[in-house]
Amino acid sequence: MTSLARHKKAKALKPSSPRPAKELCSECGLCDTYYVHYVKEACAFLNQQIAELEQQSHSRSRNLDNPDELYFGVQQEMMAARKKEPIPGAQWTGIVSSIAIEMLNRGIVEGVVCVQNTKEDRFQPMPVIARTPEEILAAKVNKPTLSPNLSVLEQVEKSGMKRLLVIGVGCQIQALRAVEKQLGLEKLYVLGTPCVDNVTRAGLQKFLETTSKSPDTVVHYEFMQDFRVHFKHEDGSTETVPFFGLKTNQLKDVFAPSCMSCFDYVNSLADIVVGYMGAPFGWQWIVVRNERGQEMLDVVKDQIDTQAVMSQGNRQAAVQQSIPAYDQGVTLPMWAAKLMGVVIERIGPKGLEYARFSIDSHFTRNYLYTKRNYPEKLEKHVPEFAKRIVGQYKLPE
Repeated sequence: MTSLARHKKAKALKPSSPRPAKELCSECGLCDTYYVHYVKEACAFLNQQIAELEQQSHSRSRNLDNPDELYFGVQQEMMAARKKEPIPGAQWTGIVSSIAIEMLNRGIVEGVVCVQNTKEDRFQPMPVIARTPEEILAAKVNKPTLSPNLSVLEQVEKSGMKRLLVIGVGCQIQALRAVEKQLGLEKLYVLGTPCVDNVTRAGLQKFLETTSKSPDTVVHYEFMQDFRVHFKHEDGSTETVPFFGLKTNQLKDVFAPSCMSCFDYVNSLADIVVGYMGAPFGWQWIVVRNERGQEMLDVVKDQIDTQAVMSQGNRQAAVQQSIPAYDQGVTLPMWAAKLMGVVIERIGPKGLEYARFSIDSHFTRNYLYTKRNYPEKLEKHVPEFAKRIVGQYKLPE
C-alpha cells in the first residue's frame, strides 16, 4: 500500500485523545486530519528539522556565517513596508490580507487558508479556506491563541483545489512543509507571520485580566518596538503597558509549553514573512525567502511604500540583564517600569537590532525551559542557529 493510500485510510485523532507530542502539542491541527499518519515525522516538537526543510523549501539552508541569515533565516530581500491606504480594522496596515486578496483575485490561487474567529468569541480561532475577499477580510486580525490551522487540510485535498495559499506560524508551517508532497497540489504559497508566546484561550484571558485595564474590550494587542504592549480597544482607543511592568510572577506559566520550547520565531519555512519586529514603529517588516515569496510581494508592490531596513543600538547588555529578571519573575512597580520604558525607547535597540533583542530574549528563555523540563530533547530539538545565538550569553543553571 502506498504512503498516500495509507494516509487516506488513517483516522484523525478524536478531540479528547492525547496528542503524540503530549504537553508540547501546539495544536497545529495536523492530528485533526488523516495526515496524523505523518505526525512523528512532521511535528516540530517530535522531529525538529528546520535545516532540512529550508533546503526543501528554499533550495538551500541558511548561511550561519551571515549575521542576518543566522537570525532571520534564508532570504533574498528584507525591507520595511506599509500600505499606502491601510485596511480599516487591520491589526497593522493590512499587507497580509492584501497579498491574500490579490493572489485570489488574480486567480493565482483558488483558496487561502486563514483564521477567522467564532461568532461567540472574538479570540477563538476558526480556521477556514477562504474563497472570497470578504472571507479573507474576516480573518484580518491576529488571534493570539493556539490555532489548529492545518485542520482544514483534508478539505483542501477533497475539494480538488490545486493552487493554495496558506497563512500560518512556524509550528504550523513546519508540519505543512513535511506533508506538502502529500497534498496533491500543483502550487503551494506560504505566507508566514513571526510568532512567539501563544496561549490557550484561558491563558489569554488571564493575560488580559492581569495586564489590561479593560480586558473585555480588547480587540487585539501586540508587543511593540517601543517596549510596550499596545492594546487596541473597541472604541478605537489604545492602551499601552511597559514590558517591564508586566506581572511576570503571575504570567510565567501562562504561555503554552510548545511556545516555551520553540526556536522558529521568524517562521523559517515560509516563502515570505510579514511581521513588525524588524521595522520602525508603524511599519511592517518583510522577509522574502524565495521566488514564490517574491511573486507574492509583487502583487501588492503598487499598494505599499517601502524603505530599507535599519539597525541601531546594542541589545546584548539588555538581554543579559533580562535573563535572571525573567527567571526570577521580577516585576517592577509601574512608575519604575514606565521610566525604564522611556529610557530604553530612546537609547535602546531599534530596527533589526530590536528584532535580535527579541529573538535573543526568547531563545535564551526557551533554551533554559527546554533544558530544565525536557533535557533529553535538548540536543536534537534546538537548531544549530539557536545554539549559536544562545551561546552569546551566560545562562543560570
